[in-house]
Amino acid sequence: MTSPASKTRKSTKGKVKKPEQSFYSRALDEAEGLDFELAQDVEGIDDEIALLRLKIKSILESDPDNIKLIAEATNALSRLVMARYKMGSAHKKALAHAVGGVLKDLAIPLGIKYLP
Repeated sequence: MTSPASKTRKSTKGKVKKPEQSFYSRALDEAEGLDFELAQDVEGIDDEIALLRLKIKSILESDPDNIKLIAEATNALSRLVMARYKMGSAHKKALAHAVGGVLKDLAIPLGIKYLP
């Protein structure tokens, strides 16, 4: 079975082009290659933002005392959201405040000590 990264592709004129292989695809197995091709078609970072939110929730439920990991994940989330909306500095401060509020709202019901 050929890997998806090395399959032959047709050009818009119907001529067969040489197999294309990207820098990263050479390091992937067949299943990863298929996922890689699908990922290349995704635009934007909304899915990553949603996934990171789910992971933060999971961390808070399974390892609520891991403050370092929670802080790193929420910091990554705020950077993704800022990139998504290309916010200026005033918006960044508002977002940081909002993320802190979400953490507080999640931490307190789970019995985690919240330190702003």
